[in-house]
Amino acid sequence: MLNVKKVVIPAAGLGTRFLPATKASPKEMLTVVDKPLIQFAAEEALDAGIKELIFIVGRNKNVIEDHFGKSSELESELEKKNKTESLELLKQVVPEGVTCAYIRQAEPLGLGHAVLCAASAIKDENFAVLLPDDLVKSESRGCLKQMLEEFEEGIDAILAVEKISLSESEKYGIVDPGTQRGRVIDVNGILEKPLAKDAASDYGVVGRYIFTPKILSFLRDLPAGAGNEIQLTDGIASLISNSKVKAYEFEGVRYDCGSKLGFLKANVDYAVEHPIIGSEFRNWLKGRTQ
Repeated sequence: MLNVKKVVIPAAGLGTRFLPATKASPKEMLTVVDKPLIQFAAEEALDAGIKELIFIVGRNKNVIEDHFGKSSELESELEKKNKTESLELLKQVVPEGVTCAYIRQAEPLGLGHAVLCAASAIKDENFAVLLPDDLVKSESRGCLKQMLEEFEEGIDAILAVEKISLSESEKYGIVDPGTQRGRVIDVNGILEKPLAKDAASDYGVVGRYIFTPKILSFLRDLPAGAGNEIQLTDGIASLISNSKVKAYEFEGVRYDCGSKLGFLKANVDYAVEHPIIGSEFRNWLKGRTQ
């Protein structure tokens, strides 16, 4: 397993599908029960042993920076009122030894551009990319941790994939799969948001990636693609031409929290298992369905 110390967490999108909730706050700060999406992303990275978090932020950067920054006044108030559980939750947002960097993406010019914005922080190291919109709930190991276990010498990228309905192919990067061994799949090609008739498979890429720094040179040379943006998928397609790229069919349930329906599904599923309100919420749901 190759060493990966850094993760890029893009959070500069406009979040137009959630307006007006996202008018003054990033969509990544929307909460699933009592935790913002961006914290789920950070916790998945920490679970994988990654302790350098690089946030790509937009006009609402202060909200994210405040969330992950130290809040001495609030901690002091909780300590005075002997609210030890709440104080412990607050301290767990950024555990000891974890560093956070914030890089401004002036315009939302695509995921490939967001990764390029982090190039000065990535330098010449391996790194992961984790999209908070895609919340992955797994029973044991987080999605990123599963992928890291397959990141070996000679591989320049691993992409998380899941089987999708081909009627939704225009929402995904679709891989052209080669040989499959267990959950690991050789990638022969990739196409951004193809029509169903042009899709090479029903494997859609979701928001988890691991790269060597080699991807950065391909992204720098890319022209604007779909939506007049620098598409990460196009950079991966170029990388495939002379590198070994793998896909990983992860264990777990993925919620598309970039859509209202996916976000609501995540809230319900996490609420029924919540240690404090879960039982009461399940009883309420039963009453609603009778």
